[in-house]
Amino acid sequence: MKFRFLPEEFNFFNLFDKQAELALEASSLVRELVQQEKVDAAILTRMQEIEHRGDELTHGIIERLNKTFITPFDREDIHKLATTLDDVVDVMNTIVNRLRIYKLGSADKSLAEFAAVIDDSVRNVATAVKGLRKLKDTKSIMDACVEINRLENVGDAMRDRVLADLFEREANPICVIKWKEIYQDAETVLDVCEDVANVVETIMVKQA
Repeated sequence: MKFRFLPEEFNFFNLFDKQAELALEASSLVRELVQQEKVDAAILTRMQEIEHRGDELTHGIIERLNKTFITPFDREDIHKLATTLDDVVDVMNTIVNRLRIYKLGSADKSLAEFAAVIDDSVRNVATAVKGLRKLKDTKSIMDACVEINRLENVGDAMRDRVLADLFEREANPICVIKWKEIYQDAETVLDVCEDVANVVETIMVKQA
């Protein structure tokens, strides 16, 4: 019988890759959603499943972090990266839920613009996260992080423009409140993507 004197070592990179892939699934679903007139039950169910799988992955990473002796980089950075990647999916899930609860049509031009930028940002998040396996290839990681930061600035400007247009054209104050929350949530996705990029950059600096 073999006895294990040290906790088991886990491959955190595989788990981070799975989180990034879930974020991609969610951003693709948001892009699909804005082509439809409303949030149907199928889309809602798919997004909830993605969010649930994301929660399970995050919980698994934290649980394994407490069990393993050897980690690829600092424990606090592993924890931060896992929870921030989970936040990306959570906010997209919030957008879908609010569209349904508020009974808003999802085929909105401004939301479609946000969805495209979000999808681009999430794709760069996936590139940056998956690049952590090979920290010697810093250029592709840094290029992705720079693009994420650029897209966050694009999102800020888009939010201001969209809200200004909303306040000018919409007379119903309830509709203004509802859409204001949706657009702000959409911009928040880009903020959280930038948070992921910041964590990745921190890891790179520490590992240099």
